[in-house]
Amino acid sequence: MRISVDTDRCVATGMCAFTAPEVFDQSDENGVVVVRRQDPPEDQHEAVREAAMSCPVEVISVE
Repeated sequence: MRISVDTDRCVATGMCAFTAPEVFDQSDENGVVVVRRQDPPEDQHEAVREAAMSCPVEVISVE
């Protein structure tokens, strides 16, 4: 699994960090998504997919 995000379109709702805190965080400066682990372990894959689906502006891509 590889994760990419479009930080320019992120609206800082924090759903990703709430859903998968081991993988996503928010910038202290502006609240924009920060990927903590580009290649998360398999036990985090379901949470990452859920986080991507919960993003209101669909800035998270999962391969």
